[in-house]
Amino acid sequence: MPASVAGAAPGVGDLLDLRVGPVAHGGHCVARVGDTPHGQVVFVRHALPGERVSAVVTGSGGGGRFLRADAVEVHEASPDRVPPPCPFAGPGRCGGCDWQHADLAAQRRLKAEVVREQLVRVGGCTEQELARATGPAGLVCEALPGDQEGLRWRTRVEVALTPRHDGDGVAAGLRAHRSHRVVPVDDCLIAAPGVVGTGVFSDPQALVDAARVPVRQGRPAPRVSALDAVAPGAGDPVVVPLVLPGDPPRRRGRRPASRRGSRQAPEPLGPVPEVVETVRGHDFRLSARGFWQVHPGAAAEFTAQVLDWLDPQPGERALDLYAGVGLFAVPLAEAVGDSGEVLAVEADVAAADAAGRHLDPYPWAQAHAGATEEALAGLVTSGGSADVVVLDPPRSGAGADVVRALAALRPRAVVYVACDPAALARDLATAREAGLELAALRVLDAFPMTHHVESLALLRPAPTTT
Repeated sequence: MPASVAGAAPGVGDLLDLRVGPVAHGGHCVARVGDTPHGQVVFVRHALPGERVSAVVTGSGGGGRFLRADAVEVHEASPDRVPPPCPFAGPGRCGGCDWQHADLAAQRRLKAEVVREQLVRVGGCTEQELARATGPAGLVCEALPGDQEGLRWRTRVEVALTPRHDGDGVAAGLRAHRSHRVVPVDDCLIAAPGVVGTGVFSDPQALVDAARVPVRQGRPAPRVSALDAVAPGAGDPVVVPLVLPGDPPRRRGRRPASRRGSRQAPEPLGPVPEVVETVRGHDFRLSARGFWQVHPGAAAEFTAQVLDWLDPQPGERALDLYAGVGLFAVPLAEAVGDSGEVLAVEADVAAADAAGRHLDPYPWAQAHAGATEEALAGLVTSGGSADVVVLDPPRSGAGADVVRALAALRPRAVVYVACDPAALARDLATAREAGLELAALRVLDAFPMTHHVESLALLRPAPTTT
């Protein structure tokens, strides 16, 4: 492995001697080439703050403004470093986990630091504002109930299939970081016991053989490229075989799409079964491939916090935006009663249909299949209002238009459920400009061993000055 040449810009494959700096959003830490304040920024995976490491450059970004690298040798280790529990974790191996080399308590401190940095730098929050929002404990990342070791929690796993080395059938695999390359694995330590019990890791070929692969006239049968394993809260686990969509006709001189850097999303082979999840005594029936929190303790904990902060009262109007199958809309409908109103908005038609079924017992609640921004624009235009709102957007966040429209409805309380701290920070900055302030904040470790983290933020109208 070549070392970087003095005076030359480091390139892929070069080995750098780095003093590792603070954690950054995305599962890496920040270092600089030459360890000077003006050296080129390097985002280093598999390292911890304060360590001295040898790191191999794996790529660059920002038009060459920064490098990406993997720490391949640790010369001065952090006291928070531990041996990764999974043999497939590490440089060049499975990219599913970012922090297996860190003690679990240290992982949560790092996640709290990332959330704080994003809220201050991107969201414009002050330390005083964060102190008010987090209370005496300060900004910490909490474990979800029942999570002691950070392992065996992931209830939904898509397992890629790759040919066995001996050519006899297929093996299970997970993808390397920032790559389509499949790393063969025989277990995933963050996969829930129900997922493991399906055999997706131990005997994927048997699951492929059990799938009825239709042969289309004049065309070869589609190849099962992945297995989606789901261990729901109620009932038996299920496995959904996935196939790649039909390849377009090749044209002379044109390479297949997979070689141009894009990867086709796999599609289910045949009908997708439904699964049942139960939260606070309510059954939610949804597609096995539909969205649901992957940590078994997340949905109940989030629901309890949303209801506690919103404190919905009989007769109030409630909005559940990006509602999914109605996890929050159902208890909101119960709380506001038949003198109130609930509108659940969800762009995915299948999820919106499921939400509608779950809201059937509450005639004062309805599910709307459509984009949140369009639904809010209609409410604002018609002079609508809302008392309480749940906002649970995708990883990209709600966006400025949604936040401004939401503020125009004059809610007394909004709970924002965020799976990305950078998106939350951007939307909080917009909310502040629109007259909503951060009143409370919880950070929850719903994805142990990875860099992902969930944040719940309570927003209230800012006091008006006269």
